[in-house]
Amino acid sequence: MPKPTLVDVAKVAGVSAITVSRALRSPDMVSDSLREKVHEAVRETGYMPNKSASALASNRTRSVVVVIPSISNNVFTDVMAGVAEALATAQLTMQIGNAGYDPEEEERLLRSFLNPAPHGVILAGVEQTPETLKMLENVDVPVVQIMDLDDNPIGKIVGFSNTDAAEAGTRHLVEQGYKHIGFLGAQMDPRSQQRLAGFKRALEKAGQFDPRSTATTNLPSDVQMGATLLGKLVSQYPECDAVFCNNDDLALGALFECHRRGIRVPLDFGICGFNNLGITGECFPSVTTVETPRKEIGRLAGQILSVDASEGYDKTIDLGYSLVQRESTTR
Repeated sequence: MPKPTLVDVAKVAGVSAITVSRALRSPDMVSDSLREKVHEAVRETGYMPNKSASALASNRTRSVVVVIPSISNNVFTDVMAGVAEALATAQLTMQIGNAGYDPEEEERLLRSFLNPAPHGVILAGVEQTPETLKMLENVDVPVVQIMDLDDNPIGKIVGFSNTDAAEAGTRHLVEQGYKHIGFLGAQMDPRSQQRLAGFKRALEKAGQFDPRSTATTNLPSDVQMGATLLGKLVSQYPECDAVFCNNDDLALGALFECHRRGIRVPLDFGICGFNNLGITGECFPSVTTVETPRKEIGRLAGQILSVDASEGYDKTIDLGYSLVQRESTTR
């Protein structure tokens, strides 16, 4: 059965095809009664407007491309919730790409997503390949980078300083009286590397940094990995009495491993996580963490793309972070 066309809609509505096109593309240009008549004919015929043709006419679709490192990471689930909230208000849709922490995969995804040109693009981080930068320049759509800060973003950037946030978490452990503080890190992407740099900076300022104090891996991060890395850390650094963790999953794994080993948290050992995922406040003892504004970052990025991105917003928007002190560091 052939698909219904604009002409079919026009016949049912009793108007010209040009009138139908005007009612669908520029509804404010027709009367309410005519607009309703056309919409009723669309429903009756099952007509589906050709989005690609519309995009070619306007040079943009009504979709925003969002490429993130991981669709299973709760951090980016929160980010996407914020983006979706903003785009729904503007009647924009979202295309999601999972780059798997690989800039070349991000490039491949964008190559397929940018034709026809989307309404805008949201990218995590600032580690795009030269080819990706060229593509974005040629397609000429608004771009917002998120979860990081940079003095020279592609378009605009919304995030926070991972280095400063990690330094604050580590400094808290120092201020609580822990003397031999370690670092647990997995999936050591550039933002994780920044957190490691913040950890080192805090301990160097306190005169407490020890080369044995880091246990990291490039493998994916999860709770089990946190337990494994804590075992590695205390083996190479027996004096260790606290850990700053790259994320809350690792912090939970470290906490569970302490329970298994009979290490008392926080009396004998302090734990600080990163991101403030919900479960860190519900476990026992509850886990201190650095809270990051994930949903707000996504919401603001979507909001920027919902309007003219060249006006009303600074080029770099720092939403900051906050320390949430809980039982795992309260002696």
